[in-house]
Amino acid sequence: MADTAAAKAKEDGFSAQERAAIKARAAELKTEAKRLRGAEKAAADEADVLAKIAEMPDGDREMAERVHATVTTAAPELAPKLYYGQPGYARGGKVVCFFRSGQLDKERYSTFGFSAQAQLDSADGLWPTAYALADLSEPAWERLGELVRQAAEGPGAG
Repeated sequence: MADTAAAKAKEDGFSAQERAAIKARAAELKTEAKRLRGAEKAAADEADVLAKIAEMPDGDREMAERVHATVTTAAPELAPKLYYGQPGYARGGKVVCFFRSGQLDKERYSTFGFSAQAQLDSADGLWPTAYALADLSEPAWERLGELVRQAAEGPGAG
């Protein structure tokens, strides 16, 4: 039976973890469609993000809490919302940046990423869209805050 499940996963092209993330995103979209607008929706979205962070394993939970504090301080105009089952931060409903728990994703480190909405483009044509997070130093946290501020200033900001 395990062989059948593995064959099915290979056939679909998605791992069990990927399918779970897709299902989580579908549930998020369904919940969003039912929510009220404005301040009540924003408060409910932030509560969802904080609840998801609280569920994270030790280590990632503390990092996600620090990421949340860094993002909301550096770019208070970005609205917290779940993004594929993990914390994201949006402008105009579109996610600009997001945190991925390494332990939940079964990876050796967590990541902080930026979507195309962030507009972090570099003149030389090369820029990162995700960063590995592992025991960040204070200068690294400051750099993350600077990147978030820059991302929040993209098109449509302000």
